[in-house]
Amino acid sequence: MAQMRGIPPRERVRARERAVVIGGGIGGLTAAAALHRRGVKVTVLERAGALEPVGAALSLTPNALRGLDVIGLGDGIRELSAWQGDGGLRAPGGRWLSRSSAAAATERFGGPVVLLHRATLIDRLAGLLPPDTVRTAAAAHLIDPGGPGDPARPARVSTPDGELTADLVVAADGIHSAVRHVLFPDHPGAVYAGFTTWRMVIPLPGMRFASHETWGRGRLWGTHPLKDGRVYAYAAALAPAGEHAPDDERAELLRRYGDWHDPIPAVLAAVRPEDVLRHDVHHITEPLPAYHRGRVALVGDAAHAMPPTLGQGGNQAIEDAITLALPHARTRSRGETTLAGDLPAYTAARLPRTTAIARRAVRAARLNMMTNRAGIAVRDTAIAALSKAGPALLLRSFDDIAAWRPPTSDAVSFRTDDEGVRAVDENRD
Repeated sequence: MAQMRGIPPRERVRARERAVVIGGGIGGLTAAAALHRRGVKVTVLERAGALEPVGAALSLTPNALRGLDVIGLGDGIRELSAWQGDGGLRAPGGRWLSRSSAAAATERFGGPVVLLHRATLIDRLAGLLPPDTVRTAAAAHLIDPGGPGDPARPARVSTPDGELTADLVVAADGIHSAVRHVLFPDHPGAVYAGFTTWRMVIPLPGMRFASHETWGRGRLWGTHPLKDGRVYAYAAALAPAGEHAPDDERAELLRRYGDWHDPIPAVLAAVRPEDVLRHDVHHITEPLPAYHRGRVALVGDAAHAMPPTLGQGGNQAIEDAITLALPHARTRSRGETTLAGDLPAYTAARLPRTTAIARRAVRAARLNMMTNRAGIAVRDTAIAALSKAGPALLLRSFDDIAAWRPPTSDAVSFRTDDEGVRAVDENRD
């Protein structure tokens, strides 16, 4: 039996409402899987020729893992992932500024922080969907957002194979979302955050080290072991927008980080130029007025692109997707649920939280990208003092992020029978 919390009986959902998801990344596929579990007919349109996630690995925090529990995926992801926490923050010379443990983080947050390759998560999410749900090489364009109060006016999306209509369109088309621009043409969109990132996943057999993030002057580096024996490494540095190395990005990393503490030199020695992904960081500085319009909802980076400094981009996309798919009390009280009818409640639930987290991510970026030597000395001394006073003091700042739970109190199971997925409300007599 697949367990799902917070979805009402299928007979309350308007028969076979249709959703079109634009974008086959984490947010789009999570939304598709959750909507499919709700009994919605889903089509996912991915511009690329395959589901090939941009990036290397990602951390999933307890808030996102609880979201994946809703679609029956949480335990499987925990099993496939490396549990994080044994390590800490270092200075470029190797001095530990703070130490942490996986056990302490798990106890405080009510669950682990885990690390896995993005491709693993994408594969598992896609595996929850019926065959032919995902169409690749399918560039999609929003023609009409539709009218939520007008059944005769569905949303309309153009594809290479013709036009689709939908009761709901989920726009998960990323940082430079074309759908966002259609919905809110006067919004400035995403802007350059002032720094660039490098990411790589490489095999390093036999090497043992503690996970760490290292903060230098206007740059940082992180190294974390994956469960399969490979190593995920990333770096970030202040740089002009659009800048690239004159030779190759591995050489650029050697110039910037080659004299930092172990195991960074060993990681760089094992990296090939083709292993390195480089991307400038863009974020939304002016919050959108809403995360929906008509029958269209924005999720993930399309709604609230943020710097990666809190590791919450993918995690908040999962929260978005699960919240969007869960019926809300306003429509439940009427004895029915409709996809478009839930959208104001979706914005109300997600916009304040994600705006606050995005602003914290910007503040964190200013802190770990500092260039003033005196300021860096004060920063590092303060972090070390807090760490000595008790690791819980450093973890406490993450409490409100990690504490999120799917917004429902209903208990619903999904059972599979000959007619497909059938919901059973466990709260009913």
